Amino acid sequence: MYKKIFFLLAVCTLLSCNDEAKIEKEIAAIPVDFQVVRFDEKFAETTPKNLPQLKQEYPFMFPSQFPDSLWVEKLSDTIQQELDTEVQKAFPSFENKKLALHKLFQHIKYYFPDFEAPKVFTVTSEVDYKNKVILSEDYLFISLDTYLGKEHRFYIGIQEFLKKNFRKEQIIPDVANAYAEKYVPRHKSRTFLSRMIYYGKLLFLKDKFIPDVADAEKIGYTQKELDWATGNEAQIWRYFVENEVLFDTDTKLNSRFLYPGPFSKFRLDLDAESPAKLGQFIGWQLVRNYMEKEEVSLQELLQADAEKIFNNANYKPKK
Repeated sequence: MYKKIFFLLAVCTLLSCNDEAKIEKEIAAIPVDFQVVRFDEKFAETTPKNLPQLKQEYPFMFPSQFPDSLWVEKLSDTIQQELDTEVQKAFPSFENKKLALHKLFQHIKYYFPDFEAPKVFTVTSEVDYKNKVILSEDYLFISLDTYLGKEHRFYIGIQEFLKKNFRKEQIIPDVANAYAEKYVPRHKSRTFLSRMIYYGKLLFLKDKFIPDVADAEKIGYTQKELDWATGNEAQIWRYFVENEVLFDTDTKLNSRFLYPGPFSKFRLDLDAESPAKLGQFIGWQLVRNYMEKEEVSLQELLQADAEKIFNNANYKPKK
């Protein structure tokens, strides 16, 4: 009996792997064309004399409400010059990231055929870590000075839970997240479950957009944090159920379990050991379970409400 079960599981796994390999082969054949503009380098090399030429080439990079004198002053600003130098040291070439972006854009195009690859601009932003990646209709802006490595001196004074992701490895997950936010409808319900499922959908899209990227990078965890979340998954879920938070509309649950922070806030002794965003992590597992059990398309998942996903996922984490 056990041999039969093992055989069936092995066959199912093999078929699943074959399907995934077939999909990846189709994705690799999708044509995607886009341009990367190293605007950070162009601005760093600009002088007051040729500033008008740069403005004429990229007028949208110079908002009209700011006078030329501001940009001239910025060119000679020692902090800006130091930013330019450090970014050039860290990113003398962007070719590897361009290849990774190409692969990401192919995956997005596969799942959303109307997708058009943007024109990509690398910039500096005076370490505006709240806007590391900005996505508009036609352009994608990546602030390279927010990816210099968590120990960089520019980040002294910034909280550890934030700067741990100021690394090159987070560029592609951050871009994938920006596109996931574009495709996942905002939740209408105010329940904690609805917010969990929203983040779960974002992370599931990242599963599809960047399948070769480690789960820890997708959610912005260290491997140790992911191991903690995985090892305590059943206990986290039991806490949510027993404390009846799933259908609670208290917005304080957001900062306790959904938003970045030093840790999650169960108000227990184990808090300091836990990573933040455990509500996102559980929402991710709920969505994964739902998609394993239901034969629905990705688009149908995105439109499914939280309660339907919750009811059909039959989520029972292993103890």
